[in-house]
Amino acid sequence: MSWSKMKQQLESFLSPALSGRVEYRSTSYRYLPDKAGLCYIAVDKKNVFNMNDATTLIRWYQTEQEIKNDPLLQIPISKDEIEAVRADTKGLVPEDRLKVMARGRKIGELAKELLTAQTSLSKSNFVVIANKFLSLSIEESMESKDILLNILALIDRRVGKKRLQNMSDTIKLKHPVVQYFYELRLSAM
Repeated sequence: MSWSKMKQQLESFLSPALSGRVEYRSTSYRYLPDKAGLCYIAVDKKNVFNMNDATTLIRWYQTEQEIKNDPLLQIPISKDEIEAVRADTKGLVPEDRLKVMARGRKIGELAKELLTAQTSLSKSNFVVIANKFLSLSIEESMESKDILLNILALIDRRVGKKRLQNMSDTIKLKHPVVQYFYELRLSAM
């Protein structure tokens, strides 16, 4: 599928509140066939989603320690996760320490997932993921571990206000760029 046709289809799924604010852009290199073009998402004429751009507004993590030490990262801990730590330690750890240990475990798992998602995204092709998005259901795109699929689903008109509000806890576990588009969509409603 050509870029112009794909762009048109993606824009047809764009939420009416974000129409005109969010743009899909592409550059191509006509005389360099071995060099792939770049695709990115712009919000209010500013490039927001372009991993190779150093001026991007979104933080891209380089190491697991950066994720673990990020004070802005909010990780909700469930009672089941605390009980799992209690079972592993055979109940010998004080209650307040259980929460710290459960949070540490969850941050470690989340850090690995975020770095894996970032790595696969940097190697992926925007056009391939966009084609996948156009063929998947909105639920599959929302639940995917792929960052770009999450973004395309969040700004989709098929996702309503109630569904967005119900996602507030799960969004905290996503990459900062997904959180950015979630906040953008909520503010546009």
